Amino acid sequence: MTDTVLRTVVRRETHSPRTTAMLVLVVLLILALAYAAVEIILNLSGAQPLLVAPGEALNAIVAAPTALMPVAFVVGGVVLAVLGLIVLVLALKPGRLSRHEMSWGERAVVVDNGVVASALAQHLSIESGIAREDIVVGVAHRAVDVTVRPPVGIPVDEAQLRRIVDEEATSYKLSPAVRTHLRVHRPDTKES
Repeated sequence: MTDTVLRTVVRRETHSPRTTAMLVLVVLLILALAYAAVEIILNLSGAQPLLVAPGEALNAIVAAPTALMPVAFVVGGVVLAVLGLIVLVLALKPGRLSRHEMSWGERAVVVDNGVVASALAQHLSIESGIAREDIVVGVAHRAVDVTVRPPVGIPVDEAQLRRIVDEEATSYKLSPAVRTHLRVHRPDTKES
C-alpha cells in the first residue's frame, strides 16, 4: 500500500464520521418540510389546519416586527445563533475515536486507548512491584493519567514511577503524542 492509502486508512480508523449528526439534521429538515406540505395541502383542500394555516403563519411572520417586543427578537436570534454555532462546530471539527496511531516502521498500527492504558498499567505493575489492581490508567487524546494507590506500608518512589511511565509511553510512539500525569494516593491510615 502507498503512504497516501495508509494515511487515509489511519484517519478513518481514528476519526469518527459525522453521519449521526447529519442524519438527525436531515430528518428534522424532512419532518419540517413534510409538515409544511401537509398544511399547504390541507389549506388547498379547504380542511382545518393541523396547527396553523400557511396564510396565517405568513401573516404572523410579516407582522412580527410590530407585534413582538425587541427582547423576543434578541432571544430568538441568540437561540438561532447557538443552534447555528453547534451545527457549524459539528460540521467542521473532526470527531475523535478513542484510538491512537503507533509508529511501527512502514506499517499502519491503530491501537485502542484501552489497550494502551492496560499495557501501561501492566508494565508499571511489573516494574514497580505494585499490584495491578492498585494502578489506574486513563488515556485521552493527548494525555495519559496514571493514579497509583499503594497499600499501607509500601514505600513508593514517585520520581521512579514517573520515569517508568514516561519511558513506556514514549516507547509506544503514539500519534498524536501524549503527556503523562502521575498521582500517588496514599490510603488514609486513621481509623474512623
